[in-house]
Amino acid sequence: MSRLDSAFDTRPAFMPYFPLGYPSPEISVDVIETLAKNGADLIEVGLPFSDPLADGPVIQRATQIALQNGMTVSRALRAVADLRARGVTVPLVLMGYYNPLLAYGLSRLALDAAQAGADGFIVPDLPLEESAEFESALTGGREATPLPLIRMLAPTTPPNRVHMITHASRARGFLYLVSLTGVTGARQSLPEGLTEFIARVREHTDLPLCVGFGIATPEHARAVGQIADGVIVGSACVKTIGEASDPVRAAEAFGQAFRTAIDQTGRQRPARSVP
Repeated sequence: MSRLDSAFDTRPAFMPYFPLGYPSPEISVDVIETLAKNGADLIEVGLPFSDPLADGPVIQRATQIALQNGMTVSRALRAVADLRARGVTVPLVLMGYYNPLLAYGLSRLALDAAQAGADGFIVPDLPLEESAEFESALTGGREATPLPLIRMLAPTTPPNRVHMITHASRARGFLYLVSLTGVTGARQSLPEGLTEFIARVREHTDLPLCVGFGIATPEHARAVGQIADGVIVGSACVKTIGEASDPVRAAEAFGQAFRTAIDQTGRQRPARSVP
């Protein structure tokens, strides 16, 4: 069983997002390490890009600062390796847009990411129909343990496409359910119909279902943890930690607050078959 599979063993997983390079390259690594040691079951590690179409103003600003600080794909992979050297054991899933990954070289990227200790990729602007080349690179002769390309589904995804995505030959790791239409960003309340959306997707797969976009508070996280297998917290995490006078201390408090809230659901994940 991989690190990614183990993250969903027994309880709803807490998955914060934080971009490398913000507010500085060194502090971002410290923050991610702190989140890993204070309740995160896995972490969505941001690879900055100049045109992050799926992201709202908080993450756009943070990634722009990261780029100004010199963060690149190559430097990000070195940061992942540094996190592993520091003893971070939780899964680290790289979230980035396709253009910088393609420019780096897909086969080289897959090899370097695996060697650094990454556990998969989330690429919001890479649709299923155009992902074969990247998936082939991620497999790279490692059919037994390929790095997964995490699929995203939205409430507007029609049933036939949900079936297509969930039954893709290399659907692995977990599914990222976008809770609402629009870009990332904290909201005042959770969207209506989220329970039904999760239930619709669950009819097609037993992969863990993780919900992101709009989760702003520990109370939101607790509510999502009652119905989903994982809770993804992005903009609220970036804003709270990145704007703090002491980002590392803020990361410690943030991780503990969300971990406590999710654990208060008392929910245990049922056993599942791992492909």
